Amino acid sequence: MLSAGAECVFMGLFLYISGVGANSICALKGSSVDLHCSAQRPKSSRKWFTVRWEDNKKVQDQIFADGKRVNISEESNFTITINDLRESDKNTYCCSDVDDKRNKCQRGEIQLLVADLQVKVFPATGEKTVSLMCSSSCPLTESPVVYIWYKNTEFLYQDSSPWYQELISSEESVTYSCALKGYEHLRAPEVSVASLTSACFTVTYAKGRMCSNQQRPEDEPCSITYPREVQVHVQKTKVRGHFKLACNTSCPQTEAQTITWYKNRRLEQEPRSVLSSSPHSYSCAVEHLFSDEVCIQDQYCSRVNYVNRRICALQGSSVNISSEYSDPYYQQSKSKSWYKNRRSDMAAGEELIKSTDRIKFHGVMNSHILTIKKLNKNDSAEYIFRIRSNAGRWPAVPGVTLVVTDLRVKFSPSAEEVTEGQRVTLTCRTSCPLTDNMNYIWYLNNQPLNLTKTQSKYLVLDPVSSEHAGNYSCKVKMLQKSSLQKMLTVHRRRKWTQAAIRIVVLLLVVIPTSIFLWIRRKMTSIQSPRTETSFNLEEPWSSVREHLGSTNRGG
Repeated sequence: MLSAGAECVFMGLFLYISGVGANSICALKGSSVDLHCSAQRPKSSRKWFTVRWEDNKKVQDQIFADGKRVNISEESNFTITINDLRESDKNTYCCSDVDDKRNKCQRGEIQLLVADLQVKVFPATGEKTVSLMCSSSCPLTESPVVYIWYKNTEFLYQDSSPWYQELISSEESVTYSCALKGYEHLRAPEVSVASLTSACFTVTYAKGRMCSNQQRPEDEPCSITYPREVQVHVQKTKVRGHFKLACNTSCPQTEAQTITWYKNRRLEQEPRSVLSSSPHSYSCAVEHLFSDEVCIQDQYCSRVNYVNRRICALQGSSVNISSEYSDPYYQQSKSKSWYKNRRSDMAAGEELIKSTDRIKFHGVMNSHILTIKKLNKNDSAEYIFRIRSNAGRWPAVPGVTLVVTDLRVKFSPSAEEVTEGQRVTLTCRTSCPLTDNMNYIWYLNNQPLNLTKTQSKYLVLDPVSSEHAGNYSCKVKMLQKSSLQKMLTVHRRRKWTQAAIRIVVLLLVVIPTSIFLWIRRKMTSIQSPRTETSFNLEEPWSSVREHLGSTNRGG
């Protein structure tokens, strides 16, 4: 079942599919990338090549600079720059010495991956809500990455988390998009969510790779109906010792061509019949929504699943990251470990997690739990559980993505100075949608506000008055730490003076009268064209000034 435990597959999925490694570079489609030469010979003999396989042999094709899209700089150690990156630039590159026939391209190969951005939609724990993620098809090498979110093409906010900070309900007329800071011109295609039920939800993509998966041109819009739950069903067949697998979804509208199968976490054709003693694990997916892994019989194969694949937690709180696994009886291993993988630092790789005062492990039957207390921003990462029996044999199943967020007060309208009578909404904002329903406490000048209604993350001041001015902060009821204060300045509404009111009234009387006199004079002079031509158009306004002057003297 695609519960909260399988609602999200983060960047790790793309890692093992695309083979991102230490000598790989992932750059954004449409951007520029520099590849540095590692050859040791004199500069004059260095050349750049692409590497491909042909008849089980490596073939090198030399790259020539065109001075526009591809440039090679001898002054910068033969660095090659590729501008306006395209899908066709995805390749393996190397810089080598032309005269070195034996070792040409044996060392320093660089795998270049070209990523595009896509807003992906995942079912949330609420029955009629979804969460959004700004996703790239490979983990971007450039760091740190700052994500920018747009709603109906208008800028919303920017943050280091790829997750949209709110849960979304069905709003067909509202579109969302995202971009990376510095690459705002390379926005992800807009998406909208509609027909959100407890079983299905429909996403409309303006364009992009999700549409190409539907066998449609990438530049055309498309709509895909997703299930909220996906599960692999194991069924006995008439043949003894054989089982049939079926990919079941919660949504009858799910199209068969959107379903893909995986064996040992690698893409596979739909399995027709599987032996009961099969050592393989199986899973299925509808686009980016994956089921849990299953074994025909747990004693014969290894599998790892997670209770929650996406966790949003507050700074200072505690979190439990739970895994469920099976280990073949003939390969029982005592080595069960958790690893931390910070996708923003690809060079660091996976880090083995050790028990400390803040970090603890608990194992119960076929479950293993990682507990982290007093969370801080450095805890934001992907957490992977491994058992030694399957380490190195198959690609690692994508782990649990933990995003640690603080609280911040946001004003809408965004100006910190407002005028009495306006409607002002305050939001206790987080970098990601919190997993659990929270009770919030609002403070004005460090004093808690006693609100009659249940306190939520929103505080509405309608109409706002000078009494509402001050420093606002918020916190979650179960935690001690509150957000930083943010000041709201409320200006009094300007009142009209008596003199201004009298001037306006006089203008309303004098101007129509002057216009009437001017029209009357024009009609009386219709017999004399020359007089009409030489008529001073400033004359009606002189009478206005005379009336205003007499009024001021009289006042």
